[in-house]
Amino acid sequence: MAQKTFKIGEYCRGGVLTAIATENKVTIIGKEWDFSAGSNKSSNQSNAKEFTRIEVQTSNSSAKRELDNWLNEMTSCYYADQVLNWVENQTTFKPSFGW
Repeated sequence: MAQKTFKIGEYCRGGVLTAIATENKVTIIGKEWDFSAGSNKSSNQSNAKEFTRIEVQTSNSSAKRELDNWLNEMTSCYYADQVLNWVENQTTFKPSFGW
């Protein structure tokens, strides 16, 4: 299991995304920035309050597209691409044939 917290700030709803990738499942959690821990990117956001999440099975042929669509609703295309690239490096998605 791999886990990474992306502290994006004003370019993301809530400001914080936590991605958890395993061999079979990917979970991305949207969190509200915890200002009690500080307002800069070096602050500890591990106790930030969750407000939304998406969970997909890597065996689902549309998993990557679902994650991409969800991430683009949460943040800019640049940060969505950064999170998705990290997830792709941690797990393997079933190939999508597009028909």
